[in-house]
Amino acid sequence: MWDASKCDYCGDCLVRCRYVDYDRDRAAREIKLLMEGQAADILGSCITCNACVQTCPTGADPADLIYTLQEKTGASPIIAGFKPFIDAVIQGFEEGGAGIIVEGEANKPVLSLDSFGIKQFPKGTMESRMFKGMTVVRGKPYASLVGMCHMGGASLTARYAQKVIEGLSALGKDIVYLHNEGYVLAHVKAKELGIDVPYRYMHLFEYLLDYLKSNAGDITPLNRKIAYQPNCAARWIPHQDAWLDEIFDRIGVKRVSRKYEGVDALCCGGPALAVNRELAAKIQNDNIWDARDNQAEALVTICPMCDLVLGAPTAKAGLPKIFITDICRMALGEAPWPATAN
Repeated sequence: MWDASKCDYCGDCLVRCRYVDYDRDRAAREIKLLMEGQAADILGSCITCNACVQTCPTGADPADLIYTLQEKTGASPIIAGFKPFIDAVIQGFEEGGAGIIVEGEANKPVLSLDSFGIKQFPKGTMESRMFKGMTVVRGKPYASLVGMCHMGGASLTARYAQKVIEGLSALGKDIVYLHNEGYVLAHVKAKELGIDVPYRYMHLFEYLLDYLKSNAGDITPLNRKIAYQPNCAARWIPHQDAWLDEIFDRIGVKRVSRKYEGVDALCCGGPALAVNRELAAKIQNDNIWDARDNQAEALVTICPMCDLVLGAPTAKAGLPKIFITDICRMALGEAPWPATAN
């Protein structure tokens, strides 16, 4: 959440932004305009990648300030393009639409798919032994909301987070978030908003790691080199990287060292498609060939939207794209390593 008291106008957040070309003076001027609630060029250029959440040295969270003003002023191509979707989300919450619950075993936790459909995850995901017997929930009442910032709906988190958390709490079970934006809502945004989370919850990576530890004898190391594609929500929870590294270590996967990783990781290009299609294509091309040039044998994704958006460009480059759950399934013998790009 934006905290003006932490901002010292250093401009680092926009100087280090890969999607605009600002020097320090220009960046500082832009931030001052934003803090005054005035129009600033960054509102129309920002692709909502969240990178400035990590690059801000004081923790002021300039991304939140930008997203709030994008929504308030409409000064971004993103706003108009996604307005019908945001309107539908609001209508769903206001009218109290029901989500989908697939009941599982009483002693197993709930697997929350956020608002994604089952078919948006790789085929076989829900049939995996890793998730056997779990109750599965999805739909607008269980949406994380934090991803709405990519669609001009940054305010929806504050408006409806309480309803989402109450809905999950009513299930009376521990929650495992298959998409990390749900974890962000519970672990980061709820605290910022002063909302109590009355249930135990886990990030998908925590759950996968526990499962792999408990079933270590069933793992056949893959002995592969991969590149990792974080999604934008990863910027809010950098501690997830340690879990991911241990997962990779346990399944015999090595993450290659490359230019676009960590703080310098590139967006999948999805949000940029609404702002600048040429820029989006360049982002994807740079990202994929950085992986290829550093001998990665596949690109591992953790977000259904990143997985979808990167499908065509990875296939064109001949780089297999693998969702995080599938690469674990491969090590457990449930799925084969892809012979060609999917």
